[in-house]
Amino acid sequence: MALSIPTITLNDGRAMPLLGLGTYKSTEKEAEKAIVTAAKYGYRLIDTASSYKNEDSIGRGIRASGIPRENFFITTKVWNTAQRVGDIEGAFNRSLDRLRLDYVDLYLIHWPVPGCYPETWRALEKIRESGRAKSIGVSNFEEPHLTALFEFSGIIPAVNQIECHPLWNRKPLIAFCRSHGIAVQAYAPLARGLYLNREIMQQLAEKYVRTEAQIGLRYLVQQGISVIPKSTHPDRIFANADVFDFELSEADMALIDTMDEQLRSASIPDDLL
Repeated sequence: MALSIPTITLNDGRAMPLLGLGTYKSTEKEAEKAIVTAAKYGYRLIDTASSYKNEDSIGRGIRASGIPRENFFITTKVWNTAQRVGDIEGAFNRSLDRLRLDYVDLYLIHWPVPGCYPETWRALEKIRESGRAKSIGVSNFEEPHLTALFEFSGIIPAVNQIECHPLWNRKPLIAFCRSHGIAVQAYAPLARGLYLNREIMQQLAEKYVRTEAQIGLRYLVQQGISVIPKSTHPDRIFANADVFDFELSEADMALIDTMDEQLRSASIPDDLL
């Protein structure tokens, strides 16, 4: 059963699915099977990165799905090492080779490496101009990093991919991004499962006859935040996308807001600590 997944419009006019499949820590074998399963259920956005070491299997999964490539929205990212040595073009070409694609839909700066990300952004601008990345954006950028980009570039990132979930709702950063036309995409939207046993989520799951995970994902997509939950289990892949046929009340959205404790569930790379 294929689910219908809405899209949001990026600042460059392109449409991006509101929900996709995350593949962080998915092994080669797991990633390929997960994509085939996800595609069957209606997923079209697939998120990966050079540092995930699974781009080869992502490409195989896309081809094995039987879905035309142009129907997918594929995201990958440039890692910190390539930024430090100034090899953005080379890193991008290697990602394309592993994916066996002619282009990606979204190419992101994975982390704002100090002293590097301005030049990295200029390289991404050139890649976008070549048509090999349809949209470009950033990941893990805070307000100062974005402000720095605005000062030397007229190209506003299409997306800022950040950790975001009920335990760290990122309201100020999201408001800043939206004021500049930047779409927000949430990675780790389930906070590695850390909020699933919280009383508020359990009460809401019972009220709406949904799982705690579905409540958490609905909380984000209802705000227009794109989400990329990671799973390799068919039933969870389906359940994660089955969040578009109900709506949380304003009062319940506000109740989830109270859960914010600025909890980071994902780690920061050692070379940025």
